[in-house]
Amino acid sequence: MADRVDILMYHSISEGGGPTCISPFVFAAQMEALAAAGATVISLDQMADWREGRAALPAKPVVITFDDGFCDFAETAYPVLTKHGFGATVYLPAACMGGPENWAGAAHPPRPLMSWSTVRDLAREGIEFGGHSQTHADLISLSGQALEDEVRRCADVIADHTGKAPAHFAPPYGRANDSTLAAVRQYWRTSCGTRYARATAASDLHDLPRLEMFYYTDLKWWRAHLAGYGGPYMLARQSLRAVREVISKPWNR
Repeated sequence: MADRVDILMYHSISEGGGPTCISPFVFAAQMEALAAAGATVISLDQMADWREGRAALPAKPVVITFDDGFCDFAETAYPVLTKHGFGATVYLPAACMGGPENWAGAAHPPRPLMSWSTVRDLAREGIEFGGHSQTHADLISLSGQALEDEVRRCADVIADHTGKAPAHFAPPYGRANDSTLAAVRQYWRTSCGTRYARATAASDLHDLPRLEMFYYTDLKWWRAHLAGYGGPYMLARQSLRAVREVISKPWNR
C-alpha cells in the first residue's frame, strides 16, 4: 500500500500570468495524466484517517486542493474534475466571496471569486469547502482575538452557506507560526500550507505540505513524477526554494 500522499495545490485556472494561474489547457492535461497514471483521488478526511492510523491508503493517493475560490474553479476546473470523477477541496476567504480578490499580491485586474450560490451548488455536487480565513489575512501578523476571528469565523460562515461544517483549513500565503498553528488546531481537523513536499505518515496534520502545480506546467515533469521518477526534479526545486527563502530574509536586505 502507499506510504505517502500527493496534495496538489492550485489557485486560478486561467490564462493570467504568474504562479497562481495555470492555463485551462495545462490543467486539463495534468488531470488527464493523473487519470492515465491510475491515481486515486481521495479526500482530506481519508488522508487524515490514514495519518491517524484508522485506514490504509489506496494505490497512488492524491488530494486536489484549490486556494481562494475563484470563479474559474466552477467555470473551468470543475467540469474537468467531473469528467474524471475527481473530487477537490476549495479553501474560501469567507468574507470576500462574491467580490474580487482584494488582498496583497492580488492579480491585476483582480480575479472574481465565486458567489455563495455557486458554492452551495458545488457543495451539493460533492465539492468540499474549507477555510482560508475571513479576509485572506496574513495570519502571522495577528494575535489574540483578531487571529481567532480570522481562523474560526470563516468556519461558521461556510457552514451557514453550505449547510456543512468545514473541517479543513489553509492559511493565506501559506504563512503560519506557532500562534497560528495553535489557533488552527483548536478548530480544524487539517491545515495545508505551501511547503513543497509529499505528505507522509510523519507529517503534521496541521502543517501539511503540498505540490505547487505551477512547477508541473511542463508535463514531462508531471508525468515523470507520476511514474515515480520525479525525485531529482523535486529535490532541485526544493533547493531553489530554500535559497530564495534565505535571500528574502530581512537580514539579507
